[in-house]
Amino acid sequence: MSPSSYALVTGASAGIGAAFARELAARGESLVLTARRADRLDALAAELKSRHAIDVQCIPSDLADPKAPLFLHDEIARRGLAIGTLINNAGYGVTGTFLSRPWSTHAEFIQVMMTAPTELCHRFLPGMRERGQGRIVNVASLAGLIPAPAGHTLYAASKAYLIRFSQALGLENRAHGVKVCALCPGFTYSEFHDVNGAREQVKGMPSWLWMDAEPVVRDALDAVDRGEIVRVSGGVNRTIKRLFKLLPDRLALRLIDQRGKDFRVTNEAPPSPR
Repeated sequence: MSPSSYALVTGASAGIGAAFARELAARGESLVLTARRADRLDALAAELKSRHAIDVQCIPSDLADPKAPLFLHDEIARRGLAIGTLINNAGYGVTGTFLSRPWSTHAEFIQVMMTAPTELCHRFLPGMRERGQGRIVNVASLAGLIPAPAGHTLYAASKAYLIRFSQALGLENRAHGVKVCALCPGFTYSEFHDVNGAREQVKGMPSWLWMDAEPVVRDALDAVDRGEIVRVSGGVNRTIKRLFKLLPDRLALRLIDQRGKDFRVTNEAPPSPR
């Protein structure tokens, strides 16, 4: 990337987002970091500026707000910055079954997981095409490539959307110098399962299913630079993907239904009125 361009990382305050920020900084890219928690952003920015000769700017925002993508775009333009790398990483999970949560919870989830990353691509892509270079990494999941179990009902669906969106976007823009990659990690050590309340379910999962965030991020950046449009992190996860593609649909659904309780919360409590 051009040394004058910046990498925008959403959900940069922890987990995979913070790992992206650290790896991009180590590769010499200046950063725009955004997340809800301003104190964490400021601490990360101070760390990265002290270690690397780069600029780091923080713009706290909540992507659950439909106005947030436009706010980010306009604030970045106001600061005179050009975004050469966009990392759409912000995300979370909603535990329980579909009807155990009020519609407002699902609407907010769709805004953060699907609408916001799509809008950010739409707003920053024209500048990348005009400059003839750019990278977009949409953090999806292995969950978007295999059958979805009960619980966390919209999670796999949102990740499948990001994968298909990235495929089309990548094919549309490769002739314009813009590379797009859907990153599909499996179980990754981060705060994700603590935030969504599924830590008890996943703590018994075997250690060989888990990856650290740092190798996932390095693999993603190398993959997008190679022009890969979909990248599944880790040999174990790539094997899981291949196995599910070989299984008949009925058998695959039966298997995921049997094992889903190990990593999905299926609370059936009715939603409180809102």
